[in-house]
Amino acid sequence: MNAIQSLANTIENQIQKVIVGQKEAVRLLLIALITEGHVLLEGVPGLGKTLLARCMAKTLGLDYKRIQFTADLMPSDIVGTQVYDFQRGSFHLVEGPVFTNILLADEINRAPGKTQAALLEAMQERQVSIEGTTKSLGKPFFVIATQNPIEFEGTYPLPEAQLDRFLFLIRMGYPSSEEEIGILACHGEENSSMARVLEGVEQVLEIQELQAAQQELFGVHVEDKLRGYIVELIRATRDHVHLELGASPRAGLLLQVAGRCCAALEGRDYLIPDDIKGIYVPCLRHRVILKASAEIEGLSAAQVLNEIANGIPVPR
Repeated sequence: MNAIQSLANTIENQIQKVIVGQKEAVRLLLIALITEGHVLLEGVPGLGKTLLARCMAKTLGLDYKRIQFTADLMPSDIVGTQVYDFQRGSFHLVEGPVFTNILLADEINRAPGKTQAALLEAMQERQVSIEGTTKSLGKPFFVIATQNPIEFEGTYPLPEAQLDRFLFLIRMGYPSSEEEIGILACHGEENSSMARVLEGVEQVLEIQELQAAQQELFGVHVEDKLRGYIVELIRATRDHVHLELGASPRAGLLLQVAGRCCAALEGRDYLIPDDIKGIYVPCLRHRVILKASAEIEGLSAAQVLNEIANGIPVPR
C-alpha cells in the first residue's frame, strides 16, 4: 500500500503548513479524494474550510473552482448554458464552474433545492446534461461542499437524495486553545490574505500518482465475514427505534471502499473491523433521519449510530 501512504503523507505535510489542527477532517478528506467520493463540511464560518480545499488542489496541481451558493443562484450558473453566437449563427456551450477537478460548493445550503439539485448528476455520474446535451466531466472530479449549521437563518436543508451523494459529513469544530495560539502564530502577519497564506504550499504530486493510489484500493482484501458485518451495520439502521429512515445499500458500498482506504493508510492490504467502525459515523450520520421523539430526547444521529456499532458483535 505504498502509493496510498506516500500520497497521504505528502499531502498532509503540505496541508500542515497552513492548517493548524483539524487532523480528523484532513484524514477524511484524503480518504474521500482517494476513493473518488465527495464530502460535506459543516461548521461555522472562519474554521478554514475554503483554505483546506484550496491547499489540497494546489498540492496536486489540480484545477480548482469555487461557487458561492446564494438564494438567487440558478442551475445554469453551475453547469453552464447554450449561448447564441450572432456572428456564427449558431449556439455554443459556455461551460459552468462544475467543469473542474476540485469544486468548492461554498455554503451549499444557502441556495434552494432546485439549485442544489444541479449537482446531483455531476456527483453521481460525473457528467452534466445541458439543454439536451450530455457532457462528461474530467477526472478527478471532487466536490467539497460546505454548509452552515442548520439552525442558522436563511438556509435550506439539503434533501436526502443530495445528502446521499456525499461520502462523508465532516463536522469541523472550534480549535483547542493551543491550536488557536498556533493559528495566530502561523497566520498573524500583517498581510494574511488567502494568496499570501498559500505561497508556502507547493505542488508536490502529479495526477498520475493519485490515479496509482486509487488503483491500489482494489488490492485490499475484504473477507466475507466483514462484508456481513457491514451489512449488519447498515440494516440495523432501518429498524432502529430512534430512526425514521435508515441507510441505503449505497451506504454499504461506500463504507466498504472507505474502509479499504483506511486499511491502506495503515499499511495493510486487508480490512479489519476497526477500519469500518472508525468511519461508520461520518459515513452514515447524514444518511439517516431521526424520529421526532428522538430529537425531543436530545439524541443525535451520531449517538444512535455509535449505539448501533457498539451493539453489533465484531467478527473474529
